[in-house]
Amino acid sequence: MLEVKDLRKTFNTGTINEKVALKGVSLTLEEGDFATVIGGNGAGKSTLLNLVAGVYPADSGTISIGGQDVTRLPEHKRAALIGRVFQDPMMGTAATMQIEENLALAARRGQPRSLRPGITKAEREQYRELLKILDLDLEDRLTTKVGLLSGGQRQALTLLMATLKKPKLLLLDEHTAALDPKTAAKVLSTTEKIVQQDHLTTLMITHNMRDAIAHGNRLIMMYDGRIVVDVSGEEKKKLTVEQLLALFSRASGSDEADDKLLLS
Repeated sequence: MLEVKDLRKTFNTGTINEKVALKGVSLTLEEGDFATVIGGNGAGKSTLLNLVAGVYPADSGTISIGGQDVTRLPEHKRAALIGRVFQDPMMGTAATMQIEENLALAARRGQPRSLRPGITKAEREQYRELLKILDLDLEDRLTTKVGLLSGGQRQALTLLMATLKKPKLLLLDEHTAALDPKTAAKVLSTTEKIVQQDHLTTLMITHNMRDAIAHGNRLIMMYDGRIVVDVSGEEKKKLTVEQLLALFSRASGSDEADDKLLLS
């Protein structure tokens, strides 16, 4: 479902601020894979996600989604294949619009606009059922402005909107990092439920080692623009934080794990 081959990216080439972000990254995700991506600051995690999403062009290498080569496709044309949830809960929703209006926008993404009336009774019922999945009592607040919701409620709604059209690839960019621990756990639990229910191929960046181990069927660790650890199946299920740190030390040739990684 996702195939990345020898992806390379350097920012500010030829200047004093030159930064080699990706050094020949290759990665294949099968349909239904849920891969968590972990690594210290500057490891290349967000750059990888942004290149897959089309935010930046790759210097070299190829990206295919669902068998389609999207390497040269602009971001807005890749949007039909990708669902994405950002770190900032405010980014995925329209604050001045109602919950049902936000869901209607997501449901009609990619469809031609018409002059027919807004949300039908049948659509309203569909949205009510969808919101029940979140277990946040939002199904009875369809006409509430999204700007009045908490950060966790907005992020859960964004997740629902990103997966409404069953994207070929779901990208989660530290989507619980800005939430308190209890709300983050709730959003992660909902994420797992939706991903499994819809059999979505998912790439999730996290700074939290325990979350990386607990969720998904595959764990990828990046260091200095490369993938240095890639574990799946039974090996991943049995992993502990201590073993993961040991794997990181062996693969990176360094005992210096990033502070944020350790504190998480």
